[in-house]
Amino acid sequence: MSADAKPGNLRSSITFLRPSAHQSSTQFVQLAQLRKLRGSEQVAAVCYRIGSDGIEFLLIRTRGRRWIFPKGHAEPGLTHAQAAALEAFEEAGVHGRIEEAPFARFTRRQRGASIDIGVSVHLCEVSWLDQPMESGRNPTWFPVEKTKRRLRADRPAAEAEDLVNVIDRAVARIQRFRGLISRLAG
Repeated sequence: MSADAKPGNLRSSITFLRPSAHQSSTQFVQLAQLRKLRGSEQVAAVCYRIGSDGIEFLLIRTRGRRWIFPKGHAEPGLTHAQAAALEAFEEAGVHGRIEEAPFARFTRRQRGASIDIGVSVHLCEVSWLDQPMESGRNPTWFPVEKTKRRLRADRPAAEAEDLVNVIDRAVARIQRFRGLISRLAG
């Protein structure tokens, strides 16, 4: 035990030794800080369909009643794409095809903490919807511009702009993909 560690603090501290080439140092990290860092990586599924009026996005309500993509913590043992697909299924009842590689990434500030959380965003083409496993999420389809308005509502400007940029990137990616399919078919 380090000279600075007290027996009563053993449950609330972990000692990390970081030896350098010339010396070693001891740094105490509170378990509460580690718990905040755990899950500091999130995933989101930007779910879409092509309707008669063009691209539509599926948004869900947060517990705070704001609109957002299905999103949650990266799950141990799953790829980020698998975790995003699981979130889409649990929160919105989505069945579809999700892209393995993220097409966008943004950070958000964890409510009540000073930790920035990275969110990897995966595009998911929806085949059909079932009843969501989580109640109160109210999955709803919106055209592109209405999606952007919903994401801007009740958010700080920088956070809203990050979410709108995700939609812009999703639209560009979907249009490129659809164009490629058209060229291959023709």
